[in-house]
Amino acid sequence: MDHTVSKIMSKDYQMKAAINQKLIEMGERERLKELLRAKLVESGWKDQLKAHCKDVIREKGLEHVTVEDLVTEVTPKGRALVPDSVKKELLQRIRAFLAQHAAL
Repeated sequence: MDHTVSKIMSKDYQMKAAINQKLIEMGERERLKELLRAKLVESGWKDQLKAHCKDVIREKGLEHVTVEDLVTEVTPKGRALVPDSVKKELLQRIRAFLAQHAAL
């Protein structure tokens, strides 16, 4: 990997870590998680994912599915099923938080 690319990736990682730390310190991360949980339940995401899990277990047979298998199988669909409106709202809340606390 090119040294410049590595340096940029390192800075990107540092920035993400600093933002995450600030979100945690200010209690915003927990508030965002609660908002996400509520929006996912409200949108029917949780029920859709639960149904998908049941389908996977039915397909493969309970005795042939490990938790790891289920997570591997369900994660991509779970991410894809998150409504765009929920993603946009969370992103907007994070941006607003960062604008308020610009001195990271």
